[in-house]
Amino acid sequence: MPDNARNSGELQALIDDEKFLVRCIAGGDRAAFEKLYRLYYRRLVRFLSRMLSRSHDAEEVLNETMLVVWSKSGKFKATGKVSTWIFGIAYRQALRSLRRSRGIFEPITDDTVVSESDATERAVTHINLSNRLEQVMLRLSPEQRAVIELTYFCDYSYSEISEILDCPTGTVKTRMLHARRKLQRYLGSDWGQH
Repeated sequence: MPDNARNSGELQALIDDEKFLVRCIAGGDRAAFEKLYRLYYRRLVRFLSRMLSRSHDAEEVLNETMLVVWSKSGKFKATGKVSTWIFGIAYRQALRSLRRSRGIFEPITDDTVVSESDATERAVTHINLSNRLEQVMLRLSPEQRAVIELTYFCDYSYSEISEILDCPTGTVKTRMLHARRKLQRYLGSDWGQH
């Protein structure tokens, strides 16, 4: 069996397993819920941390997201992907959290930068760029941050992102265009070349 076919089969088995877990959760199966929670924990924390910029907010919104998954699992449409359904819930919960906090973010400080004596120059450059990127991401709208995060860090397609964000694919592309322009303006010309 070719690798692509095997990988495709494994992917389909994972998707089917996740759908089975959601059906079990709809029936009140706590073990299935715990398994789904573990499957999505890291990806959701990373996504929500970038959306919200504060880790304690990300944990809170993650818990709110999974509470919705628990309570609304019976309404999941089996024709969709579990991942886009869960990330859509997480996105909407993040927007609610941002509205509650009225857009006040804690800036990243220079204290997180490692000195040259502690790391190679390349590592320091990478850390500085990462810090700059995080600071610049905070200048983007929540919608633009979500598109960047879902595209580059979660590896979703534009059509999947449109489903998660509940907007047309054209809107996702427009948000990406504006986000890239802002990132390029704030980070310099190097951004557009990567």
